Amino acid sequence: MKIRVLGSAAGGGFPQWNCGCANCLGARAGTLKTRARTQESLAVSADGDSWFLINASPEIRQQIESFAPLWPRAQRHSPIAAIVLTNGDLDHCLGLLSLRESHPLVVYATEPVHAGFTEGNALYRTLERFPRQVEWRALVLGREVPLGSDGSGLYLTAVPAPGKLPLHLERHRQPSPDDSVGLVIHDRRTAGRLAYFSGVAGRSPQLDGALADADVIFFDGTFWSSDELIAAGLGTRRAEDMAHWPIGGAQGSLAFLASLRARRRVLIHVNNTNPFCAKTARSGAP
Repeated sequence: MKIRVLGSAAGGGFPQWNCGCANCLGARAGTLKTRARTQESLAVSADGDSWFLINASPEIRQQIESFAPLWPRAQRHSPIAAIVLTNGDLDHCLGLLSLRESHPLVVYATEPVHAGFTEGNALYRTLERFPRQVEWRALVLGREVPLGSDGSGLYLTAVPAPGKLPLHLERHRQPSPDDSVGLVIHDRRTAGRLAYFSGVAGRSPQLDGALADADVIFFDGTFWSSDELIAAGLGTRRAEDMAHWPIGGAQGSLAFLASLRARRRVLIHVNNTNPFCAKTARSGAP
């Protein structure tokens, strides 16, 4: 299985367009040992020919252009075989609207994520120019399904992740376990397993089970501490209020990840305020 990180930042990217925190200021001024990050997305392939995107960030065009295997190989072509959405947050699905140039798309999503993106969304009409311009494939919690239609050898399972409704759907309907999922991608040729959980509010039996046999884990790295935004004077909500498990501390996700057998554990969806987002030339980051 081939994996390419297309973007690793949380919503807003890094530096965030309207943020003057120490990290964003340092990134713009060049005083931090860092580089700009686009919003979270991953590309996965079994053969390096057909690729599957996990989430469609607002910077999807820039991310495609940054990775040559995603470039078209004919006058009208794309090696992107499908896109998988983990939830309905705009930083995960808004990029779909940028792929409106009359090209057929395959999108995997749970029913609530599908409905949340399409129902009452006038902009979605740009993806309905011809029949089946977008083919939606349902993700059912716990059910393994083949990824793609050409026998890629990759199989996908959606796992409920402790989370919440997207901000634009709050107060409009009741939450569901299908609102936010993690993914397990199983390569049956090699028996390798990739676990992808970019938004996790805390531990759960389903999470533990999904990560127990994973060889590579991409995991929610949004905030270092629970009061990160509050301490920086940038917000009033704690990390847990936004359905993100803080990294640091004895009960943080780093301690949990260290206990797992996976060969590689990678933090993804890192917020611009997180000390992990940048390392200063003078003192370093925790």
